[in-house]
Amino acid sequence: MIRYALSAVSFLLLASGLLLSAFGTGWFASDTVRILWYMAAFIPVGVPVIREAVAEAVGKKDFFNEFTLMSVASVGAFCIGEYPEAVAVMLLYTVGEALQDRAVDRAVRNIGSLLDVRPDKASVLRDGKYLPVDPEDVMPEEEIEIIPGGRVPLDGILLEDEAVFDTSALTGESVPRIVRTGGEVLAGMIAIGEAVHLKVSRPYSQSELSRILRMVRDAAERKAPAELFIRKFARIYTPAVMLLALLITFVPALAACFRPDFTYVFADWLYRGLVFLVISCPCALVISVPLGYFGGIGAASRLGILFKGGNYIDAVARLRTVAFDKTGTLTKGSFGVTGVYCKGGGTSSLLPLMAAAESKSSHPAARAIVGYSASLGLPSHVAEAVHESAGHGVTAVVDGKEIAVGSMRFMAERSVKGLPAVDSDGISTVVFCAINGMYAGHLLLSDVLKDDACQAVSMLKEMHVGVCLLSGDKREIAEAFASRIGISNVYGGLLPEEKASKVEELKSATGSAVAFVGDGMNDAPVLAVSDVGIAMGGLGSDAAIESADIVIQTDQPSKVPVAISIGRATRAIVHQNIIGAIGIKAAIMVAGALGCASLWAAVFADVGVALLAVMNSVRIMFRKKF
Repeated sequence: MIRYALSAVSFLLLASGLLLSAFGTGWFASDTVRILWYMAAFIPVGVPVIREAVAEAVGKKDFFNEFTLMSVASVGAFCIGEYPEAVAVMLLYTVGEALQDRAVDRAVRNIGSLLDVRPDKASVLRDGKYLPVDPEDVMPEEEIEIIPGGRVPLDGILLEDEAVFDTSALTGESVPRIVRTGGEVLAGMIAIGEAVHLKVSRPYSQSELSRILRMVRDAAERKAPAELFIRKFARIYTPAVMLLALLITFVPALAACFRPDFTYVFADWLYRGLVFLVISCPCALVISVPLGYFGGIGAASRLGILFKGGNYIDAVARLRTVAFDKTGTLTKGSFGVTGVYCKGGGTSSLLPLMAAAESKSSHPAARAIVGYSASLGLPSHVAEAVHESAGHGVTAVVDGKEIAVGSMRFMAERSVKGLPAVDSDGISTVVFCAINGMYAGHLLLSDVLKDDACQAVSMLKEMHVGVCLLSGDKREIAEAFASRIGISNVYGGLLPEEKASKVEELKSATGSAVAFVGDGMNDAPVLAVSDVGIAMGGLGSDAAIESADIVIQTDQPSKVPVAISIGRATRAIVHQNIIGAIGIKAAIMVAGALGCASLWAAVFADVGVALLAVMNSVRIMFRKKF
């Protein structure tokens, strides 16, 4: 806000000074008054740039950068008495930088900072009581308790006979995992159904989750930030135009030595050299380049796509391969009913009974059954005498009937009669129902594709972008889902570090930029090592969102090709601005060096180019489709 306020003050003083000069105000005709007036307009925008030029020169030994060019050009304008131009140079540059910084800050604010997904407290058994303790203070071999729905704070060994955990955020697997006595439970898993007790196996700093977060930090450090074109351009352009300005000033003196009829007046040629230097200031370029990125970031934000910086717009425009995670990215990451089979065909009477029996369970399969029955508008029933066997099934009395809902093992333990041999399709979980000890039907539950998953893959193929699937699920499950949406390049059963390695392989094999799209905590390392990391921001983990370069707020995979389209359109606009600004500027510079263009004519031409570049930059923000 301070920078905008200072720019506003500078603009008001500049505009009022020009008006006072235009109307011939007497007191403003004094050179002393004009110098002081325009110095007051220059200081708010000029001093920060000059200070930055000095800092770059002293701290980084980088003497030829855009800050130096702006400083020399504006000081030169003051030296030849063109005070308004000196202020305009700095004002335009400051506005351009402010617009880019605003775009990046806006994206960063929307994304938020990294939040460690580990719980702040662990419930530790000490002196016969479970006490809340900082996880870093818990030692191996101590016992901890995790309440239903609670996230595991430390790696440990299960002490119960068995327990069910949601591992989707950590491993990417959509189906809850059943862990039995002595099995390993990792930090980041979520307890389902009942409270569980663990014996801590590793300290906080060595947990699986800590290792993943370290991988994210290390990978992020290996990714060098992209430099904007203007900074690279200025390192060549700045010393070149300074040298040319010196040559314009002093070469005629050499000519005068060999041609007595040629009169060399130092003040005149110094004026021409400074005019050339002022003309060379690429105002149109320095404002249009950041504004072009600002336009792209703004257009993307309006569509729920957050770029963390303008450099990622360039990166996404170069993509030739996109690798997707499955669970939570292409799928909804939760159970859905995909098949209903009822003995006798009365599904409308069977589903309400199953839903009633499962109504008090927190298991994901139970939630899916209850939700599916409600979505069909079927009548609800009241269940009594409910008893749940965690991870296996539930029994209840509904309308005087004994209802059992659960796995084949659960049915066998209750000697249910008439159970059929059901062939699973490899990706579905089968949930049986028995009424009064007799098989009554079964449901197929599986992770459900997002509505636009097929559309996303189709759009990418039309853009000539390769698509592959990297999943933590078993290979056969990953292949089954991939075949439904048209992905032939599939890798299943991958751990977090294996996903990162696979992306590195894809980058080497294709020789082009590779993006990864994911949402889980386990996706954070691969998001960081990919050329462009894209995270699902609606339901994605904080670690994934933080390590990504682009965040899809709406969780729609079809926004990925839209992001690429925005990147390509933005890059095209920026290139148009660069070529146009440099071409026109070069022509004006030649005219100025030959004495064919006055300073005011050059300034007006430069402002015209800047306005055209600005209009070209912001037009992307008014596009409705990409």
